[in-house]
Formats: sequence, structure tokens, C-alpha cells
Amino acid sequence: MTQSPQKVSKGFTKAFWVSNTVELFERMAYYAVFIVLTIYLSTILGFNDFEASMISGLFSGGLYLLPIFTGAYADKIGFRKSMIVAFSLLSVGYLGLGILPTLLETAGLVEYGKVTHFTGLPDSDSRWMIVPVLFVIMVGGSFIKSIISASVAKETTEATRARGYSIFYMMVNIGAFTGKTVIDPLRNVIGEQAYIYINYFSAAMTIMALLSVILLYKSTHTAGEGKSMREIGQGFLRIITNWRLLILILIVTGFWMVQQQLYATMPKYVIRMAGETAKPGWIANVNPFVVVCCVSFVTRLMAKRSAITSMNIGMFLIPFSALLMACGNLLGNDVITGMSNITLMMIAGIVIQALAECFISPRYLEYFSLQAPKGEEGMYLGFSHLHSFLSSIFGFGIAGVLLTKYCPDPVLFETREAWEAASANAHYIWYYFAAIGLISALALLVFAKITASIDKKKKGRV
Repeated sequence: MTQSPQKVSKGFTKAFWVSNTVELFERMAYYAVFIVLTIYLSTILGFNDFEASMISGLFSGGLYLLPIFTGAYADKIGFRKSMIVAFSLLSVGYLGLGILPTLLETAGLVEYGKVTHFTGLPDSDSRWMIVPVLFVIMVGGSFIKSIISASVAKETTEATRARGYSIFYMMVNIGAFTGKTVIDPLRNVIGEQAYIYINYFSAAMTIMALLSVILLYKSTHTAGEGKSMREIGQGFLRIITNWRLLILILIVTGFWMVQQQLYATMPKYVIRMAGETAKPGWIANVNPFVVVCCVSFVTRLMAKRSAITSMNIGMFLIPFSALLMACGNLLGNDVITGMSNITLMMIAGIVIQALAECFISPRYLEYFSLQAPKGEEGMYLGFSHLHSFLSSIFGFGIAGVLLTKYCPDPVLFETREAWEAASANAHYIWYYFAAIGLISALALLVFAKITASIDKKKKGRV
């Protein structure tokens, strides 16, 4: 059933604000690492572009697949216990990312100075030690994905829910902005070792979140706690047979495949095309900055519109954003207004992406939360993130292929001229993602019309 908008009021509980605050810490930690994860994997551990993209994609994908299960388990054991487990795992995982290069250096496989020198690491199985470390982060993060968005559902009413998710999404993006801001100044000071030490910053953020939960979080909403595994299984069966939610997830996956390129393609693309002085962390920060500035306004603007209508507007913005990103290479890499055309058009495209996100993401979460029975919010909101699992796997996989084909690593070429010839059509990458975005936008439009027609017929029979 299409959800109609509800009147907004301002009252929120202490548990609501604690949940949103620890979400801010978690997002700071995650994005500080994730914005340079593919670079960390290539520069520090010696993986090639495709390997780095696939590892990052599987990590991000697992982070969004597991919430289906961890969300159901969180409903059973309670959100406070789940948050403690989650932030404990995240702290251990981020510390592991920082410590691993030191262990490899001790083993004599790599030397770290201002420039990384591999002494056999690309051919060594030791670099795959990164997998269990990322798995620990993945499990911890998967709890957070379901818990915090579900906590917003528990701690709000239908009247306050749209506003609650707007606040939640604003906190997410404040965290994302702050986390991404750290890496470029750190890189300016200590060079490539910044990709190692950023992990200690992330560990500090998750430890702060853990202490906040232990000391401050308490909720009176305990529906679903202590349920049996049979009851969890029955709830899971209900959600995976809800055809509307499944189709909506598949459609929104297209949008997030384009959004994932902020991390899968953009960092390497701008450094290779605009030069080593490019700052992918700052460029990516345009997205959360615009979201923080605009999401409340967009939510109020669309308050009298259904969630699907708001999402439709955002979906048609996304292919336009990818086309703007392609324009940078078409204009050439001349420097105007203090930045290259490639950087300028990348920023323009990201601004449009961020506006699309304001229309889509909070209302998408609202739509899912209103489908969730009491006591199953964790499972339903965990399931809502399935689109990010799919978009991570396919988005990062496609990015690895397209970077290799159209914007390869310069170190693979003997001369600059040879590389320039190989990367002359680097902007083609964005045409692929523009096409994906357009197909998804059209699919959501068809979905909205068909479901509205079905609902109208059902009302006519009542």
C-alpha cells in the first residue's frame, strides 16, 4: 500500500538522540576508511585495480547483506546489547586495519616510507590477511545498519517518522562529511602512510560510540525481544515474499550503483585524470555537505507527497549527474576557477547526486518502516539495505572492469603518452552509469503506476 504523508511534530526521545549521535560517530569512522579503501588495498597491500574493486565491493556488499540476519537477531536480543556487540567488533576491526601493515613490514614483505616499496607482497598470500579483518568490520557494521534505522522507527510515531528519518539522514551525512575531511590533510602531512593511520582515527570514533551506548542508551520500546527462532523465521518468510518490497529494492539498486562510484571509481579517476594533487576526500564531501544543507528542506517540500513520488523525482536526477561527470574529460583538463574541468564537473555531478539522495533515501526508509510490524523493525530495516548489497557487488565490479578498460593505472605504461592514449575515452565510464540510472528511473515510474492501479482496484472492491 502506498504510504501517504503524515503530520509532523517535534517530540523525540533520549534514545532517539543517542542512536543518532552514535550513528554520526560510526559514519565518521566508516567513511574516513572507505573513501580510500581501494587506494589502501592497491597502494599499501599491492592489489591491482580489479582485485581492489572486488574486495571493496564484497566488503561493502556484505555490510548490506548481513543486516537482514543481524537485524532479526537484534530484534531478539535488544538494541542496546546489539549496539555494544557492533561497536566492539568495529573497534577491533579498524585497529586491525591499522596494525596489519606493521605486521607485514615486520615480516619483511613491504617497506613504508614516503613512498611504498613492495618487496614481494603482490605475490604473497599474506596480503589476504585483510579479508578476516574486513569481515570483522562487516559484521559489526551490519548490526548498525539495521539497528539505528530501526531505532528511529521504534522511537517515532507515524506523525514524526518522516521528520525523524530526515534528522537521521542528516546525521549520517554530517558523519560522512567529517570522516572524509580527515584523510586529505593527513595525506598532506605524512604521505601514503595516511592510508594506514586513518584507521586509528576510525577506531577512536567507534570506541567513543561504544562508551556512549554503555553510559547513555536506554529504550522503553522492547517489543520483539526474546522471540523464538521460529517466530524470527516466520517474520523472515513474510518479508521475503513481499513482492512490492523486493521489486522496489531491485529498482533502487540502480540508483545506488551510480552513488557507489563516489568510492569505486571517483578517487582513482580524479587522481589519474586531474593529477596527484586532486583531493578525492574533499570532492566526495560535496555529497554529504549538500545532503546536510538540503535534506530537511526537501523533506518539508515533499511533506504532502507520497514516498514513491519523492523517490521518483530523485531517480530522474541521477542519470543527469553521471552525464555531468563525463563532461570534465570532454572539456579537457584545463584549470579554471582554481580547479581542473575534470574536478569542476565531477563536483557538479555530485551536487545533483546529493539532491537526488535527499528525495530518495529518507522516504525510502520511511516506506520500509511503515511496512514493519511491531517487534520486527530491525529485520525490515535490515532488509531495506539489500539494495546496497546488490549495488556494491555490481557497482564495484563494473567499476573495476571500466577503470581497467578506459582509465588504467599509469604505472602500467612505459610513457605518459602511452597512458594518455589508453585513457582518452575515460569519460565513457560515466555513460554506462548514466544508462543504469535512466533505466532505474523509468522502472520506478512504471512500478508506481502499476501499484497505484492495483491499490485503486482493491479499494473499488471494498
